[in-house]
Order: sequence, then structure tokens, then C-alpha cells
Amino acid sequence: MKNLRVLLVDDEIMIREGFKRLFDWQAHDCEVVGEAGDGMEALAKIDALRPDIVIMDINIPIMNGLKVIQLSRMKNPNTAFVIVSGYDDFSYCREALRLQITDYILKPVNYEEFGTCIDNLKISLFEQRVSAVMESEKQEERTITGITRYLQEHLAEEISLAVLAEQFHLNPQYISQLFKSEIGVNFLAYLTNIRMEKAKKLLLSTSLSIAEVAEQSGYGDYRVFTKVFKKSEGITPSQYRRDFLKADEGEKR
Repeated sequence: MKNLRVLLVDDEIMIREGFKRLFDWQAHDCEVVGEAGDGMEALAKIDALRPDIVIMDINIPIMNGLKVIQLSRMKNPNTAFVIVSGYDDFSYCREALRLQITDYILKPVNYEEFGTCIDNLKISLFEQRVSAVMESEKQEERTITGITRYLQEHLAEEISLAVLAEQFHLNPQYISQLFKSEIGVNFLAYLTNIRMEKAKKLLLSTSLSIAEVAEQSGYGDYRVFTKVFKKSEGITPSQYRRDFLKADEGEKR
């Protein structure tokens, strides 16, 4: 997996240096990408660097760590925060839990325990990402399934990407890309295919006129329908029906 990006936030330089020198970040698939010495700097670094993990003291100048986390959550909801503090105070712990921090570690830091914290955090972040990917895939599957079902149910109506976009509250371009990525053909090719399949079934199983078959297949103009059908099947709708009837009569004899 790719290295997780870490931001160190503490107003004591020696604490930050200790984290960098005394903990083997590489062994835990992490890299320190930045540091901050106060709350305002921390907010700016979080926005600029988008770290996966922020290791943060509570008692830092200008803005305390808990406030930084609260404000950061608005823009960076997926960032994991680990509090490293010299304060064993229940009110701090309670507020930190409310802000859904990953862990609360007391100074002086036991780096072996800190390594366990980082490994647990890696597992948690991995599971979150897997869950997000799976949910995204399920959503796309539900979307394309819903769209294709809609097409089958409204085949006789005027259908376009714009109509689908309005119906499913999606961007037309996104729907177009969805057909290509999920089915492997563009929207028009798919729509033409299912309309031709519907037309062939009607031609063979009903006595509807060509104009009526065209209308039920989504073509208001039977001449356009005939042209599209011939391009798709190589023969006209009338010939298609005739050939089937001839073959059917031959089998009966």
C-alpha cells in the first residue's frame, strides 16, 4: 500500500524532532510530510498537505488542538487525528472522543505503544477505503441497473441522455460514461439494440403493422425505424417478418 502522509503538530520542536527520529515511520508505511507549531499553522498545513494522519498536542498556541480538529473536520472529514498530550484530563478525553479522534496518547510517548496505535489506524483507514469503494461500486451498479430498467419500461417514449439526467438527477456526461464503463458500449448503441430486440419480438409475435411496431419500439416515424432496422439486421422489418413466416411454414410441412 502507499505510504500514509503524516502531519506533526506540537509547539515544542524537541517533541516533533523526537517523533521524527525515534519512531520508525517507514517501517509502518508512513512518511512525515509536514510540521506545525500552533493551531493556525496546523489548520493551514492540513488544508495544504491533506495528510492521512495528524499527530497533535492539545495545548498549542493561538488555537488549541481540539478546536483545530473541530474546524478541520468540516473540510477534511476523512483525516485521522491522534492526540498526544501531557494532560490526563477527563474533560479533554471526553471532547476528543466527541470529535471522533482515533486515539489519545499521553506524554512521554511510549513509541512501541505508539507503533501499535499507528498500525491499528492503518487497518481502520484501509477498511474505510475498502468500504467506500464497495459502496461506490454498489451505487454505480444500482444506478446503471435502474437506468437500464427505466429504458426497458419506457422504450416507446422519447428517451435521451437529457431525459435520463433529469429522471435520475445525474449529469448527462456521467450517464454516458457509465454506459461505456459498465456495459462497454455507448448509450445510443445500447438504446438502439434494445429497441431492435423489442421490434423483432413484436414483428414475430404480433400482427401489428410496421408503423405500430415502430411506435411501440420508440420510433415515431416508421421510415426512420425501417432505416435503423435495416442497418441493424440487414433487411427491412417487412422482410424480417416474411422470412420468419416462410421458415415457420416450411418447418410445419
